[in-house]
Amino acid sequence: MKKRRTHKPKSTPKPGAQKDRPSDEVLAQPTPEEREDKWNLRPRTFDECIGQRPVVEALSIAIQAARERGEPLDHVLFYGPPGLGKTTFARIIANELGVSFKGTSGPALERGGDLVSILTNLEERDVLFIDEVHRLPRAVEELLYSAMEDFTVDIIFDKGAHARIYRSRLQPFTLIGATTRAGFLSPPLRQRFGIVRELTFYSEDDLKKAVHRSAGLLDVPIDDDSAGVLALRSRGTIRIANRLLRRVRDYAQVKGDGRIIPEIAAAALALEGVDDLGLAPLDRRLLEVIVHHHLGGPVGIDALAATLQEEVQTLEDMVEPFLLHMGLLARTGKGRIATEKAYQHLGVERVEKKARKRGQRELL
Repeated sequence: MKKRRTHKPKSTPKPGAQKDRPSDEVLAQPTPEEREDKWNLRPRTFDECIGQRPVVEALSIAIQAARERGEPLDHVLFYGPPGLGKTTFARIIANELGVSFKGTSGPALERGGDLVSILTNLEERDVLFIDEVHRLPRAVEELLYSAMEDFTVDIIFDKGAHARIYRSRLQPFTLIGATTRAGFLSPPLRQRFGIVRELTFYSEDDLKKAVHRSAGLLDVPIDDDSAGVLALRSRGTIRIANRLLRRVRDYAQVKGDGRIIPEIAAAALALEGVDDLGLAPLDRRLLEVIVHHHLGGPVGIDALAATLQEEVQTLEDMVEPFLLHMGLLARTGKGRIATEKAYQHLGVERVEKKARKRGQRELL
């Protein structure tokens, strides 16, 4: 009878004996939170905020008072051009209050049941953020009235003669709305916000500070002059400054030694089509259409959108605010007009309309 061969279990190596798997390098890998920090450049507290000092001060006082009383913060409405930090401020408010943040948008709330589901799942003093609040459907907006004032919501069961209304009590919460078009909000909804603040374009100094802060988070060496180049071309918006910084970082990594210097920054931004004032190709095309096709204006927004093959809302929300802020465009009752500054920036000499039309008739 043959003896049964027994296999000895392989002995496990002692810690530190594996040379192929350096444990130190494995442990040194960044955590998911650290990787998120590298990508997400948003400030998380008011102390990290740059610019918008009147808004920060007013909110800090209101939050401290609400925390001392143990009450929810009044409902807040932020309005202003895109990219100025409305969502960021909403998240900071939730962090400063020490409560949960729930975010959605007006177009996403198609039915009243969607809103009721969100409201009934809120904990006490939670923050509910609704972006593009001016685009809420009428039926959904009307549900917000009692929710904001009395922290109740009416739920209707069945229809017709068998319809029943059940009033559900909600936990006290804070609604934060954000809109780029405050004029599109209905008066009943707008009047229910206790704190209404406008976010304005950032100054060049604030943008330079923001670029230095973001470059530090991204571990990108940058000097003050290069930060100034980015700040000058960021259209008064930190979001655009961060986007341009990432593109310049890529260019510096591939075309340079990884450091951002003024020459690298200028070359990268030229490749992106961003000029000295921060105008993108669409901005210049709009000004050129007004100057060359419509003799400086006035011209209606619908005509501009048709010529540029863009949506009217795109021009009104993304292009016009900065051009108006920079004094390159003027809005009148008859339409848009290119200013003298726009002619100078485009390098075009202004010609009186009568002389231009007379020349056109002579050519015909």
